[in-house]
Amino acid sequence: MANVSTPEEIKVEQTSTEVVPKAYLFSFILVTLCFPLWGFANDITNPLVKAFSKVLQMSAAEGTWVQVAFYGGYGVMAIPAAIFIKKFSYKAGLMMGLTFYALGALLFIPAAGAQAFAPFLLAFFVMTCGLSFLETSANPYVLSMGPASTATQRLNLAQAFNPVGSLLGMFVATQFIIQKLNPATDAERRELAADGTEQALEQLSAITNNDLAVIRDPYLAIGVVVIIVLAIIAFKKMPVTEEKSQSLDIKGTFKRLLANQNYREGVVAQMFYVGAQIMCWTFIIHYGTEVFVKLGMSEQAAEAKSQMLNIYAMIIFCLSRFVCTFLLKYINAGKLLMVLATGGMLFTLLTIFLSGVAGIYALVGISACMSLMFPTIYGIALTGTGDDAKLGAAGLIMAIVGGTFLPMAQASIIDMKVVFDGFSATKASFILPLFCFVVIAIYGKRSQKHLPK
Repeated sequence: MANVSTPEEIKVEQTSTEVVPKAYLFSFILVTLCFPLWGFANDITNPLVKAFSKVLQMSAAEGTWVQVAFYGGYGVMAIPAAIFIKKFSYKAGLMMGLTFYALGALLFIPAAGAQAFAPFLLAFFVMTCGLSFLETSANPYVLSMGPASTATQRLNLAQAFNPVGSLLGMFVATQFIIQKLNPATDAERRELAADGTEQALEQLSAITNNDLAVIRDPYLAIGVVVIIVLAIIAFKKMPVTEEKSQSLDIKGTFKRLLANQNYREGVVAQMFYVGAQIMCWTFIIHYGTEVFVKLGMSEQAAEAKSQMLNIYAMIIFCLSRFVCTFLLKYINAGKLLMVLATGGMLFTLLTIFLSGVAGIYALVGISACMSLMFPTIYGIALTGTGDDAKLGAAGLIMAIVGGTFLPMAQASIIDMKVVFDGFSATKASFILPLFCFVVIAIYGKRSQKHLPK
């Protein structure tokens, strides 16, 4: 029986065969606005591993605690978010997510004032508790906004705007954070700390205070934007595409999901995809800095150039997603996923084995292959799960924790600063993304039997 419309919700029947039926169009656009918001948060944050390591004089592995806190929020909050959405609605989940997002961004104010790492980690964690709500709500909401036959295309269309936010996040990170940090090198900062005199410590404190304020300001700006989007969604009538559930039957839902081989393997593939993405986009700065310093650049110029290449990688990622979304009209999603993962393996091998700038160009090229992966794995894994998709989405969002331990493992290899049979530790560390693409290619191959030809 259809739900009765409330002042905030409209029930819409799915009778159209369009990718986005006209009855859903405005709401689809509004929900799609959330996709660049979390793309911005993800990709302004990745360069901060290097930035915090420099500003607070930490190792690369210690700097990756930024990602442990950031992506850990997904793991902690995904299931509570799914239960909340199943109990209430997708709209309620979006609003809760935007509230946490804004709160986390505003916590950068006291974090910068404290001149300590832990308050920033708390701010990142709170922010991504919000992102977990957003992604757990928005992805299945978009899937439900029309016929099941076009669900994966619809999600890829919405996800195509995610890299727009990512690109903006990278641009802000480059122009308003990396470029504005004090030019003092890691070695010069360590010398000031080791000096121990009052004058040296005051100088180091002033540098650190300025740099942390530089990191803080973009997050305050995005916090204001998020509050505006929250207000718009709060007052907009949104279509109801799901029945509200008072009896959650969590045990039964998880039992069905765990028995679903396609879903189980999809969660694993998603975990390795997110790990590969974060590793390739985070450590492009370490890789590029190593290459360009050897070519005679200063450390700061090498970091800035590497981050600019990261922006080019995101442009390629964005353009490739639109192309791949078009190709999905003609190619089985699993088959295309397998082909792109194979391409990712090839580019990663070139990243490891090529020397000089050729290697970093290969690393940039990996982004063309990654563009389709997240939404396609997501859509394939939820195929045929019905109402279980609400909690099923939580498992796929929890898989984002792959962005915590895999980059930390790669950073630990980089921190070894040794040569492995002629390869630097940074080059050798890309064996981890290579393994991730192997896992994804296998899932693409195995998933084809679950999809329409």
